[in-house]
Amino acid sequence: MDGPHPSARRAPLFGWVAAALFAAGLALAVSRSHAAADPIRTISFSGYTWQVKTSAEPVGPGPNVFSDAPDSVWVDRQGRLHLRIVQTGAQWTSAEVVNTRSLGYGRYRFELASPVGALDANAVLGLFTWSDDPAYANREIDVEFARFADAEDPTNAQYVVQPYTHAGNLLRFTQARGASTAVSFDWRPGSVSFAGPASWTYSGADVPPPGGEHARINLWLFRGVAPAAGKPVEVVVSAFRFTPARQRRG
Repeated sequence: MDGPHPSARRAPLFGWVAAALFAAGLALAVSRSHAAADPIRTISFSGYTWQVKTSAEPVGPGPNVFSDAPDSVWVDRQGRLHLRIVQTGAQWTSAEVVNTRSLGYGRYRFELASPVGALDANAVLGLFTWSDDPAYANREIDVEFARFADAEDPTNAQYVVQPYTHAGNLLRFTQARGASTAVSFDWRPGSVSFAGPASWTYSGADVPPPGGEHARINLWLFRGVAPAAGKPVEVVVSAFRFTPARQRRG
């Protein structure tokens, strides 16, 4: 296709360029926990405790304002996680949760109840690991469902082992519009194997070692631009499952 690949537009968002910005957003959330009137909100989902990201000003990714309001992030009676991009007044807010445990090598599986192949063109669903330590490209391993504001892009998802700017570190693919899906990545010494709508194994030089990374799930607006349809965006995650590498069989 003509022009830069959709993934090229991620340059101001992730990797080395955005490490400080993204970390600053989480630092803001952490600093707010010291105020007795405004503690960090947590939820229980799939047997883990998750912190709900919040920011008063735009932060990465995006940049976006992130809301911890109950109508932005909640777990329903079936135990499913809901993330919503919503508008309050003139402000659109995004949503993110961070697993409080650092899990290391193993299989990270995300089961989705929403047809994410039909996401708004400006919305991004991220299922990933991230460490605030910038070493090893923040130990960022991504599954992302997004067109990055290009509604005509025939692909709508990607697997990435950061830095995405390194040749061979990214695979674009297409998720069917009407289907829910499950996606996973198996992180081992020397390789990351992705499975779901597409299968791909990365075994290049950028496979990170474990070290303070946490699984995260976020729903945000590319470059902070309002949804193309002008409507709230919601994604429902049925489950998150982790299998430590040492317990894998076969």
